[in-house]
Formats: sequence, C-alpha cells, structure tokens
Amino acid sequence: MKMGGEHPRPCSFCMLVAPRDSCGFHASHLPSRSRPTRSLTTAQGHCRIGKERLSACRRAADMPAGDRSRRTIRILSRPVPRADTAHDGRSTRITACRGGTTAANNSESYKAAMHNSMDVKSAIVGGGLTGVSLARFLHERGEDVVVLEREPCIGGLCRSRTEAGFTFDIGGSHIIFSRDTGVLSFMRTVLGENREERTRNTKILYKGSYVKYPFENGLFQLPKDDLFFCINEFIQNLIAVETGRVPPPRNFAEWITATFGRGIAGCYMLPYNRKIWNFPLENMSHHWVDGRIPRPPVEDIIRSAIGIETEGYTHQAVFSYPVRGGIEALIHAIAEPISRYIMTGFPVSRIREENGTFTISDGRRDVKADRLISTIPLQILLPCLENVPDNVQAACDALKYNSLCSVFIGVKGKVPEFSWVYIPEEEAGPFNRISFPSGYSTRTAPPGHASVLAEITFNEGDAISRMQDPEIIDHVMQALEKIGIIPDRNAVVYTGVERQKFAYVVYDLDYRKNIEIVREFCSERKISLVGRFAQFEYLNMDGCIRSAMDFAGLDR
Repeated sequence: MKMGGEHPRPCSFCMLVAPRDSCGFHASHLPSRSRPTRSLTTAQGHCRIGKERLSACRRAADMPAGDRSRRTIRILSRPVPRADTAHDGRSTRITACRGGTTAANNSESYKAAMHNSMDVKSAIVGGGLTGVSLARFLHERGEDVVVLEREPCIGGLCRSRTEAGFTFDIGGSHIIFSRDTGVLSFMRTVLGENREERTRNTKILYKGSYVKYPFENGLFQLPKDDLFFCINEFIQNLIAVETGRVPPPRNFAEWITATFGRGIAGCYMLPYNRKIWNFPLENMSHHWVDGRIPRPPVEDIIRSAIGIETEGYTHQAVFSYPVRGGIEALIHAIAEPISRYIMTGFPVSRIREENGTFTISDGRRDVKADRLISTIPLQILLPCLENVPDNVQAACDALKYNSLCSVFIGVKGKVPEFSWVYIPEEEAGPFNRISFPSGYSTRTAPPGHASVLAEITFNEGDAISRMQDPEIIDHVMQALEKIGIIPDRNAVVYTGVERQKFAYVVYDLDYRKNIEIVREFCSERKISLVGRFAQFEYLNMDGCIRSAMDFAGLDR
C-alpha cells in the first residue's frame, strides 16, 4: 500500500530549469507526473534543454576560455524559452519559465541572474490562487509584475496530487461555483474544454442515515420525534424573534440557535460547526456569517417537513470541475499567460523598504519592487519585516486559524454515488466531511476504481497533529468501514495524507480588534494585503479571485 505526504512534489507546470542551489530542486530529481493540460507538455522539453545548458554553464565556468568544447558553446548558444536578458547595466531582470528560474545565455549572465537583483513594478508574495490571479489581472493591464512562491510549484491550497492514477486536491475537496457571475464566468472561461458540469448530490450522515443537504431541506427524512422537534422549535423561535423576545446573539453559538431554533441547531448546526471549527463556538464571533449561512424561509421548512422537494444553496446545485488535473488545473489555466513571471523556490525571509522601494530577499537573491502585495498568511509575513512593534506582533500571534489534514483513499470498485457528505457526529469518525473526487471527473481515478477524500480539522497539539500518517490512515479507514463508505478494506489500493497548516480563518471574539491592528500597521508600511490569509478572512475560491479583481480594478 502506497503512503503519501512524505515530501513535496513539484507539479508538471513547475518543472524547474534551475540548479539545486537556486531553487532547492534539480530538474533531474523531479518525479514524473501526468500533465494536466496539453499546452503544458512543453515544460518537459524546456527542462531537458535547461539541464543541458546548466551543465554546460558549470563546465564552462570552471575551465579556461580556450578549453571550452564546441558542444559546450553550441549548448550555451541555444535560446532558453521565454527568458529575458539584462535590461540595464545595474541589475539583471530574470523571469520564471514554467514556474522555475530560467538559465541565462552564458555562464556570466547566468551568475548575474542568480546573484543580482530583479526590478519590477509590483512584487506579489505568494503563488496561490489569489497571487496568480492578481498577477494575471495586473499583467493584462500592462503592469510589470513578478510572483514569488516559496514552494516548488504554485497553487497553495488549490494544488492537486496525482499518484497511481488517482488525483486528489490537497487542500480538501474543491468545486467551481459562485454567486458572483463575473468570477464564475472567468473560472469557466480559463478552463475552456477542460471542465465538466455535475449536479450536486450531497448528504448529511445523521444517526446512521443519509439526509438531504442542506439539513433544513431534508427534514422529512428525520425520525418523527426529531422532525417535530426541529419544526416546532423553528416556528417558536421565529415567533420569539419577530416579537423581540430573543436578545441579540453575542457569539456564533447563540447566532445559530437564534437563526434556526434549538431543534435544527441541536441536531445538526451546533455539532457540525463544533467539529469543523475545532474551537468553542461560544468564543467565536458571528459577524462573518451574514450571507454565508442564510435563514431558511419558513415555507421551505414546511415543504421539507411534509416531503415536498426543496433545494437550498441553489448557486452550487450545479458545479464545475476540471476533467484533468484536479483543481490545480484551474491554477495552471490562470497562470498560463504569465508563467514567465512566476518564480518558485523563493522562500521570502526578509522584506525591507527604503525610499519607496521594497527589497524582498530569500537570503540569496533580491527582488526590488515599487509596490509589495502580500497574499501569504500574516503569521509568515510579519517575521520577514523589520521593526514590528510588540503590540502588532502580539495582535498577529492572537489571530486564530485551523489546520487541515486531508486523507486520500483509492478503492477498487465502487463507493456511494454522492458528491460529498457532512459528518456532524463525533462517534462517526474524526472527519467533518467526506468527498468523492471520482464523481467529479472520471479522470480522477483509474477505470474500475473510485476515490474518497476525508477532511479533518486540527490544531497544533491535537491528537491528529501528533499522529503519523499510517496511524491517521488506519484511524480514518476504520471509521469509513464503520459507516459503510468502504465495505472491504482489501479493496483499498492507494492511501495518502496531506497536511496544511493554514486552512481556515477562525473568527474569535477578539478577531476584529486584532486584525485591525495588523492591517493598520501593514497599511502604514504600504504593504497591500490581498486574499484569504493575507486579509485574514474566510474567503472561498471565488472570494479570493474577486479580491484580486477588485485590487486590480477590474470591472467584471
């Protein structure tokens, strides 16, 4: 049985053409992976040329000029795809080719490219969905921009992993949907033909049975006592709210009860949210839920109770997903026009500003920019800055977030034909959601196979954080067997684990106070914050793209 999650794996989009000492990976050491789109297959050829050129550069740099072979000279004279040469006598502008740093035209310019500084209008720190989208939008406006990504490949939480014929999204299950028609049109357009549509078939596991999602639309499937409890409490609570007998909620737990009544709250909303947030709901703010969790109309509650078909969250009732490459294919499609402006393997360690110019360093190379845009977590950004006041650092340290453990299971045979399932009950397993990627696209699993992705929210010091991958896999498979998702463990042919430190922003009661302190400091330093963990807001994929569009001033 193959175990995953032991080491980072560069994607085919980010096949590096750089030596080990420039980006941390040597092209010859990259594992082979399937290519998500036909337009990316040239990356492999670029890597082969780049490897030959780099070897030639090293040989040429170490020998007298007269001893350099004609083969070396021929290799050095080959153009490297999509590379820029020096633009002035002071520094050398280098760009990224397929996510990696390009080799230069000869050994001297190669050394200059590695050691001199790059000058750009805007430097975007972070190559996740927000950073790559923003770079594209600014580039479309004619702005000089570079993306600096510390990992060997772009994508952030939207990366995907393909092994043994299975493709999983490492940041939990992602789908493409949105109420924002401009963002939805953009995502669908860039994917082109590499997408297919699916009708949502989502359930909630409740007392051993699968109930329609959202919970309030599946009330007719509840045991009779629970059905009466939910309807009665919803109506009684609605009357109390309308007559002013329900005080304003002070926290997230009170907001849930005030919105749904004690029945729906107690049966589903409270246990599920305790599980996914892994944080006391009484200590969470509720200001962030407006529009995200709507109060169901009383008519829908009554229809659901008597078994009339109702549909909630209709904006995701039909969703899109890439045919090939997992959700990472969306990142590749967005990045395709600007791939030369993306530098992977650039872990920012220091940022300083002088006379209106930012210098961003990874300890070996510098990038100079007129404008700095951060899309990385604040907890990573602040240690890179100089002279951060104690109160600002304390506010940043106080911001809460959750981590995510994604467990991948590949199965020979079939699994339930659901899109995903919410698991509110603790006794059902450690996961809060199970999804079935093989139902999103037939290309995410080999023929005759299916896939399951289990998501577990955790924090540093939790039991999950202390478990090794094999132990987590065994824990999850036992639970999946128990609830009937995997009927026979012998059918499991692939397993893997991925952990993401920064997964969910947690809105505790001090959130507003702390985030305003950090934002004000960054504003004073003229550092722009865009995206989920830079703005420190619970943004879905569409929200991240919208934040990039708004920053770029696009009217879509």
